[in-house]
Amino acid sequence: MNNNNLQDYGVKLLCTGLENINCKLEILSLKNNCITKGGCHVLAATLHSNPSNLTELDLSENKLGDSGVTEICSLLRNSQTLQILRSEFG
Repeated sequence: MNNNNLQDYGVKLLCTGLENINCKLEILSLKNNCITKGGCHVLAATLHSNPSNLTELDLSENKLGDSGVTEICSLLRNSQTLQILRSEFG
């Protein structure tokens, strides 16, 4: 889903699908989608509160801000399944 200009609203919509217990998504790449700390907050809250099969998450080339990165890093520390987090900035 790279380069789709999803923005925070798109992340919120995506999270409704991630909340579904039948979601089997393992890799989620959201590179260059104009996601900010607000989108990070929604994504982190969704993945914290719902069991997930997600093993890899790429949030590179977004505008996450310090607080967004902190929330996502907390998610990585506390997740049973998430093994790879990419957040490169170019």
